[in-house]
Amino acid sequence: MTATVLWLRQDLRLRDNDALHAAAARGRPILPVYIWSPQEEGLWPPGAASRWWLHQSLAALDQDLRQRGLRLIMRAGAALEVLRALIRDSGASAVYWNRRYEPAAQQCSRQVEQALRRDGLEVRSFNSTLLLEPSEFLNQSNKPYQVYTPFMREVLRRADPPPAQGLPRALQPPARWPASVALDSLGLLPRIRWYDGMAGIWQPGERGAQQRFKRFLDSRLEDYAAARDRPAVEGTSRLSAHLHFGEIGPRQLWQALKAHRHGSVFVRELIWREFGYHLLHHFPHTTDEPLRQEFAHFPWARGLGGLAEWQRGETGVPLVDAGMRELWSTGVMHNRVRMVTGSFLVKNLRLPWHEGARWFWDTLVDADLASNTLNWQWVAGSGADAAPYFRIFNPVLQGTRFDPEGRYVRRWIPALAAVPDREVHQPWAAAAAPRGYPAPIVDLDESRAAALEAYRSMRAEVAAPQ
Repeated sequence: MTATVLWLRQDLRLRDNDALHAAAARGRPILPVYIWSPQEEGLWPPGAASRWWLHQSLAALDQDLRQRGLRLIMRAGAALEVLRALIRDSGASAVYWNRRYEPAAQQCSRQVEQALRRDGLEVRSFNSTLLLEPSEFLNQSNKPYQVYTPFMREVLRRADPPPAQGLPRALQPPARWPASVALDSLGLLPRIRWYDGMAGIWQPGERGAQQRFKRFLDSRLEDYAAARDRPAVEGTSRLSAHLHFGEIGPRQLWQALKAHRHGSVFVRELIWREFGYHLLHHFPHTTDEPLRQEFAHFPWARGLGGLAEWQRGETGVPLVDAGMRELWSTGVMHNRVRMVTGSFLVKNLRLPWHEGARWFWDTLVDADLASNTLNWQWVAGSGADAAPYFRIFNPVLQGTRFDPEGRYVRRWIPALAAVPDREVHQPWAAAAAPRGYPAPIVDLDESRAAALEAYRSMRAEVAAPQ
């Protein structure tokens, strides 16, 4: 009996997996395969933290499949070559997968689909990644949305995703399993074991995603609107990495949140994720170029002065440094602090947003091309943003407002343990400077003024007659 190859990508789960359910409904043996092919990710192959997560997630998925009578075939190489070899080995007659929406991944999918159809195979793809297809969602002018609020309103009006599916009833194994490489041979784990601390924080895989979402629903969602901006408390869902790797699907979250009386605020976070994929699909160049073309003329600072201090969390600005140290230690950073650290890099240091995007890409376990691009262009002012002004976050005011007792900054910067609350976010103003902590590498007021002047000069250059 001819088998169905299930090409798994960023859909590393059994529940609510359309391609898996369709393969099961076909009534033939299923060959789940994961292909490690970073060269087909274009300019953005997975970073070190993402590879660490992927290693754990693949191990968890293989275990889940084995409990259902299947196993995960793992291979490395160009996707089309690997799939064709697997088809030859198994005699499979169909290949199913769930769609990805990153530009390089879409190009790879098109090439695979065209080639396999020419080979005479049945090829089907599905959407288990998003609530809506970006290509089918346009504004009243039949153009892509570039402002979040009207996009959100239209999603809330139109979105009616099918109910999330549970586990498939029956998964049929093949009579003979094709060869698979060992997970360790993929080389996903970084050589430097800086990631050891992450193992005690995260549980990659579908089981970990389900457990984390349940905890969020049971104990955090009710206070989410008030607590999500406070980095010292666990007020956010921390589901972003699970969503990125497809260990839980947006329809599962949507269904549970819409039924919860406190779910509406977090639903908007799901729609923000959809917005990122909408923009990436319609404006694929924005991974490396500004959406607002006038920002191609923005006068960034010469050189990369301050970048290394920013990456190490040694800028002398507590909220910025605490965030960067949290990122290095845990693979995540609180969302409010991400905005502050991003603003400091592109506004106070006036370094190109690409530098921040690349660092986050390598160090975040939830590094997602759509979200990373959307958020960095948003904080730089060069992306989809309805704000009519050049947004600059003041890290002292942000810290005073959202971390008033300094619990968050003291957790990550022990040198500030004895600094009083009123000065913990600006220790340079303390009577005695804390030992072991650097002075600020820039003056916040002067660098803010310089950023605004750079913005004005860009506007003047763009407006000048050519």
